[in-house]
This record gives sequence, C-alpha cells and structure tokens, in this order.
Amino acid sequence: MKILIAYDGSECAVTALDDLKRAGLPGDVEVLVMSMADVFLPPPGDEVETAYMPDAVRRGRELAQHQLVEAAAAAKQASEQIKSLFPGWQVRSEALADSPAWALIRTADQWHPDLIVMGARGHSVFGGRLILGSISQRVLYEAKCSVRIARASTKIANDPVRILIGVDQSSDANAAVDAVCGRHWPKGSEAGVLAVVDTVMAIGSMKWIEVDDEKNWDQVREIFEPAAEKLRRAGLHAEVLIRRGNPADEILEEANTWGADCIFVGAKGIRGIDRLLLGSVSSAVSARAHCSVEVVRR
Repeated sequence: MKILIAYDGSECAVTALDDLKRAGLPGDVEVLVMSMADVFLPPPGDEVETAYMPDAVRRGRELAQHQLVEAAAAAKQASEQIKSLFPGWQVRSEALADSPAWALIRTADQWHPDLIVMGARGHSVFGGRLILGSISQRVLYEAKCSVRIARASTKIANDPVRILIGVDQSSDANAAVDAVCGRHWPKGSEAGVLAVVDTVMAIGSMKWIEVDDEKNWDQVREIFEPAAEKLRRAGLHAEVLIRRGNPADEILEEANTWGADCIFVGAKGIRGIDRLLLGSVSSAVSARAHCSVEVVRR
C-alpha cells in the first residue's frame, strides 16, 4: 500500500499522523510525507546576475529559500514520527516550493498512491486557519485515489473502532466496503452499513421498489445484507442501518448518535437514477463530520 501524507506542522496535520494508528492500515506500507512552501522559488542565477540583483528581489529569494528549508525540516520530523509509530513502514519525506494543493495532486498523479491523508485544516498564509474547502477540498475533488480527512479522536490506538459506511449500490460505495474489509481493525470493532432511502430505490437497471413505508425496509436490508456479511467475514461486527432523508444529513446524524470513529463513503454515488458527483454527499460529509472521513475511489 502506498500512502501520500500532507504535512504542514499545524495541529490538524499532527492529528492526521495520530489518526493513522486508528485507520486499520497494514504493516507493509510505503509512505511519502510532503510539506509545501507556498512560495515561488526562482532558479539560482549566476554570480553576475546575483551581484546586480535588487535588494528586494534578493530578500524575496532568501525568504522563499528559508521557507522551503523549514518545509523540508517539517516533513523530515513527521517522517521520523511515523517511523517510530510504524517501524515496518518505508517512509521518506519531500518538500516543494509550490501551491500546496496542486503540488499534492501532481505528486499523486506521478507516484500513484492508494491513499492521500490530510488534516481537515492547515496553516494559512495569514497565520490563521483554512477551512475544508481550500487545500483539503481541492485535493478531495481532484485526486484520482482515495483521500482520508483526519480528525482528532479521544480513543487510544488499540480501542475497538466504530466505522460507518454510506452505501447506495454504486461501484464507489462497494469499493468503500471493500476498503474497510481490507484493513486490520482492533478486535471488537464494528461497522454500520448505512443506507439512506427516500421513496423509491432501484434494484439493478430496471426494477424499482417502494421504500417510503418502513414496512418495505426489509427489502432494502436484504439488498445490503451481503455487504454486512462481507464485513463480518473480515472480522467486524456489522449490521445494516436504514434511515430516511437527505443522505449527507443522515450520514452525519448517524455518525454522531452512533459514535462513529470514521466514516467511509464512495467518491460518487447513485441517488435514484442520477449520478452524484463529489461535491454533494461525499463533499458535505467530509466538510461537516466530527470524525475522520475516508472518501474512496476505485
């Protein structure tokens, strides 16, 4: 498994490293830790050019170089922390002078990780906080692999994990179930397979069933029971949960009331006969959840 980790030294970035201990990750992992200096670093000039360089340009170049050195130090520190947490992992670090989101996306396109891990927020250029919707959301939208948005947990690493999986018969939702099954969770961990219904639900390409009445929900439960059984075979306690309403709202509400440690959702889903692009359910859940969220792409 290959994991790309974005690290900027912020509190949320530190949280993302700590969250790795509760992500069910395997023992054989290759990790690249990246830190970005959001500056333009011009190529070095020759001695003549440097001698006649205006003071303002020289100071700007020196400041950019200093920020890149700080980014490299942060990435190195994070990589050492990960090595201490996971001695069996192969970990290296890298720093780039570039726009953070696009640097991560380009690196992912070239390196082909299975998962990108990020904190929900990071440092802004003004010393404040960026809400999900800037760097994290851009990577969430543009990445071609799964993305995990990490948030803090009060539980310790070996405690059982409660995983809520949003399902809707889409291929990405099925991939989310498979992703959970492929992890190594602490003994006693639980998975809730959550289906949110409205008035009708498609079965295959032609058949529809009425689900506006709770008496018909047994049919819905039968549809998703194979997913729950797959999770049970992977060592998890699993049950099918059914709710009615807006998918994003119901996933978030269930995560809160059920006490989920992490939510797994597909990057794209099916709502009736329409395809939902990222920016609806997956985007809303990633932005508003109080726990970690993993958006899964096949």
